[in-house]
Parts: sequence; C-alpha cells; structure tokens
Amino acid sequence: MAITSGKGSSGKGNRGKGIRGKGIGKSHASIEAKKLSRSAKACLGLQFPVGRIHRFLRKGNYALRIGCGAPVYLAAVIEYLAAEILELAGNAARDNKKSRITPRHLQLAIRNDEELNKLFGHVTIAQGGVLPNIHQSLLPKKSKKSEKNASQPEETVEELED
Repeated sequence: MAITSGKGSSGKGNRGKGIRGKGIGKSHASIEAKKLSRSAKACLGLQFPVGRIHRFLRKGNYALRIGCGAPVYLAAVIEYLAAEILELAGNAARDNKKSRITPRHLQLAIRNDEELNKLFGHVTIAQGGVLPNIHQSLLPKKSKKSEKNASQPEETVEELED
C-alpha cells in the first residue's frame, strides 16, 4: 500500500511549492528588505510623520483615493518649509541677541523674505508686531543748507591742507 498526501492518489498535492531550504528562490537580502514598510523606506531621511499625514489625508475627505506617495511628498514639503522658516527666524533672533525664537522673530523672518511673505500674505501672527517702516513723507525734509554742508566739509578740509 502506498501512502498518499491526502490530496488524491496521484501525490501531486505540493505542486508549485518549489524546493524549500535548498537555496533556490528568494535571496536572504530580499527577505530582509521586505521587513521595512513602504512608509519606513520613504521617510528614512524625513523627520515629519508620514503615517500620520497619510491618516489625516484619508480622514480629511480631500479625495476618494490617496496614493502611497502623496503623504511622503507632503511630509517632505512641510519639513522643508519648517526648516526654512526656523533658519530665518533663528537668524533674526541672533541679530537681536536672543537665544529663543519668539513670534516677533517669526514675523520678521517671514515678512523680510519675498516668497514666504507671498505664501503667508493673509496670515496674522499673534504677538508678531509689524516691520519697522517710516514713510518717506514723514521724514524731515533736507534743506539746501544741509545739502551744501554735506559737500562743503570736503572742500574746507582740502583748503585747510593747502
């Protein structure tokens, strides 16, 4: 009597399984690469959470379908904008001899940058203040005497030297 595999008397129940454990098939490197998820592979260089952004995109009803690359791209864009603003605000804080970034420093950084000012054109930053600016018509007018005095000291110095 022959012992069968239980899938019929022909013994072909293991069809298509291949040879296991003999080094044929998937390599060890491809198995280890599969341990990382797509999100983990994509955000190896990112600090912003790709999974959380993907969840917000799905729950926000922005579209019926959200691709797997969309949250990665969005996380990269948001991270770039945050780094740019923080760098400029840090420079503004250093110019004012402060070690902490305040809303005033954010305001100065955004309003002094042309592209960021366009992006945040209709945004009000609480406790940010305004840019220092005095209109030309409010400045004291230069008189003819002050203009002549500005050019005369050079002549008088030359006359004194002769």
